[in-house]
Amino acid sequence: MTVIDEPGGPRRPGELPAHGRLRVRRRSPLGPPGRTGRIAVRGPAGDLLAVAYVPEPAGDLPYRLVVLLHGAGGSAEQALDLLLPVADEQRLLLVAPQSVAPTWDLISSALGPDVERIDWVLTGFADGYPIDRMLIGGFSDGASYALSLGLANGDVFDAVLAFSPGFAAPPLTRGRPVVFVSHGTADRVLPIDHCSRRLVPRLRAQGYDVTYQEFAGGHEVPEDVVRRAVEWLPPHEAPPHG
Repeated sequence: MTVIDEPGGPRRPGELPAHGRLRVRRRSPLGPPGRTGRIAVRGPAGDLLAVAYVPEPAGDLPYRLVVLLHGAGGSAEQALDLLLPVADEQRLLLVAPQSVAPTWDLISSALGPDVERIDWVLTGFADGYPIDRMLIGGFSDGASYALSLGLANGDVFDAVLAFSPGFAAPPLTRGRPVVFVSHGTADRVLPIDHCSRRLVPRLRAQGYDVTYQEFAGGHEVPEDVVRRAVEWLPPHEAPPHG
């Protein structure tokens, strides 16, 4: 179990939780790498903030950190399971926050509590592990939230993975993360015609590089879609030449 406190540092104008802005940034770890394996992250009061999975280190090689967001009524464990089968081979440090309410704040009310929670959790991992890429993804409501936060924090996240999203509603945008979207053609929860088939052209019209995959299926994330998404992920950054 890891216990973390709120990250410090002032916010700039327009960088409030209500704007979806995160303060976390990639930086050199403050100390030696932390624990590996499955980790439960708890706040000072003992409440579960997130679950994470950290592969064993491979020398000084950095990780790609992937934030995974669950669907409505789901759990952090369910989100973690999306990419857990490929985490070791791909050196993916997975962090799955638990929403404060049954779904994410933007969907149930307004941005704020979940933005703060995600910021707290990510700061702990950014301080404790070597990371050269940060990505965000999710399923269903989690995919909509990942798109909204990812586009608002394109200076933090290199890419966004959206499995069966309903919408994207960033209060503001920063940077140009690349985007992967998948959706089942028989999805009855978030019908594809009203969701991704409208969303993807709009994102492309706004200048985002979007890879889009439809599949024969419902409201789910098939294994072959996970594999395609992982193959698509931006590679590790090239090390500087000596």
